[in-house]
Amino acid sequence: MESPSVPAHRGHVPWQGLLLAISLLTFWSPPSTARLTVASVNAAEGKGALLLVLNLPENPAGYSWFRGESVDSSRGIGAFLIETQKFTPGPAHSGRETIYPNGSLLFQKVALNDTGHYTIVVTKKDFLTEKATGQLTVYPLLPKPSITSNNSNPKDYKASVLLMCEPETQDTTYLWLVNSQSLQDSARLELSKDNRTLTLIRVMKTDKGPYECETRNPVSAGRSDPFTLNVLYGPDAPSISPSDSHYPPGENLNLS
Repeated sequence: MESPSVPAHRGHVPWQGLLLAISLLTFWSPPSTARLTVASVNAAEGKGALLLVLNLPENPAGYSWFRGESVDSSRGIGAFLIETQKFTPGPAHSGRETIYPNGSLLFQKVALNDTGHYTIVVTKKDFLTEKATGQLTVYPLLPKPSITSNNSNPKDYKASVLLMCEPETQDTTYLWLVNSQSLQDSARLELSKDNRTLTLIRVMKTDKGPYECETRNPVSAGRSDPFTLNVLYGPDAPSISPSDSHYPPGENLNLS
């Protein structure tokens, strides 16, 4: 950032000159109750994101932003001079970043590779500087999930069925519902380590469902359409009621 000892002007300020000024200034650590802070944020891919600056010191002369956790001139996004309201882009400026007069950094249409730490340096009019680092984490917007199965027509008591929640995506939480309720503990139900696959062991006719899977990440969520198994069963063994070993002549019996 331009040294406060040099009169500000409204022309283009070389990025190298701004970095030289910052390197000559002294970093000061204020009391923790008033420490400069950058609020970390989660953002959806393709959307906007704002790294908000909190506890800004009084009488700032300007701000500089850097990619990463250190002040590295090759990773400078840009600098903003308050007196002139001028923004000077740095070598790491992608054309999507804007520094606001309050020091906050706006990203337009964030990409997954924008994920990382970002550092602000605030230069004050008394030649002291403060810096703080925050994190931007970009997640994809999740598509609507769907359920696939290795066997949609299993036989009662004879088959095990695998239900898979598609697609597989990183940093995603998978949840399962059966009959619109959370899964209950059962010795015949097994979940994979990532919860993406549900195994039904020795499927029964009462296991037909419907089943649904949910996908979630910090910025989006989705639920599949209901999936119903066509469990093949029968004929069941006949039963006689009332049940007894001997029946007197003329007694009425029910055969089912």
